Amino acid sequence: MNDLTVPVMENSFERFRSDAYALLGSLLVSPPNEALLNWLQNIELDESCDSVMREAWSVLQLAARRADPDMVADEYQNLFIGLGRGELVPFASWYLTGHMMEQPLVVLRHDLQGLGFERDPNVNEPEDHIGALCQVMGMLVDPQDGIDPARIKTFFNQHIQGWSQRFFQDLQNASSAHFYSAVGRFGELFTGQETLLLEE
Repeated sequence: MNDLTVPVMENSFERFRSDAYALLGSLLVSPPNEALLNWLQNIELDESCDSVMREAWSVLQLAARRADPDMVADEYQNLFIGLGRGELVPFASWYLTGHMMEQPLVVLRHDLQGLGFERDPNVNEPEDHIGALCQVMGMLVDPQDGIDPARIKTFFNQHIQGWSQRFFQDLQNASSAHFYSAVGRFGELFTGQETLLLEE
């Protein structure tokens, strides 16, 4: 995504869902470059999006207008990497068990394999990183791929629903978060919307 493969936020609600997941994934696996920040400043949501999501999007756009790429990169470093550890630990295992590389990761790897996803050998972080999970969901809900909705619901409930909103709330309240506080707000509202949608 940082190479300008940015989501397009087309009119289709399913397209919006896929693009929103892809955007969150991109912002959470690495800091945005100047091109992505510029894109965030200028894109407009379709009128069909509800008022809460439009408000969260407006906050994210305002944060992008105020952001400096180098400062956001430093912010990302402090939040997620740090010296030994960042302020937040953005992994499902950590949120669900208090430890890294625990049973939630084992289950996730099994489910990813069943869905046909293979681990990128160039990625060192475990697959239960919130950014990676958002990227997977973006592919699963892409209307062009025609994935069985039941499998999408199962994946979301198993690997995202139980902890992601706590993570996004922590991100909003993190002392190092400025631009990423807006990302946390967008993520919390979007995953809350997804929880309601996938309960139906």
